[in-house]
Amino acid sequence: MGLQTALNFQDAGGKVASTGDFVLIASEVNVVIRALHQHGITVTALHNHMLDDSPHLFFMHYWVLDDPARVGEGLKAALTEINLKKQQ
Repeated sequence: MGLQTALNFQDAGGKVASTGDFVLIASEVNVVIRALHQHGITVTALHNHMLDDSPHLFFMHYWVLDDPARVGEGLKAALTEINLKKQQ
């Protein structure tokens, strides 16, 4: 149904390019934005698809081109802010 977080990676000559999107509930949006921003990862879009979903889901897209370790640290920091038990 397209309701999963997707992280995509591509080698960029010693760096890694990564783009994807997080599927979040409202309480996760700001903490994930903060975690990404603190690691130099740009949030490129935040939107929703449904009108009456429950819980209400937000789709946050990101982009980064950086050192692989720094990208990994940033995405890990963002993923730790997602409470998967709440979404089930």
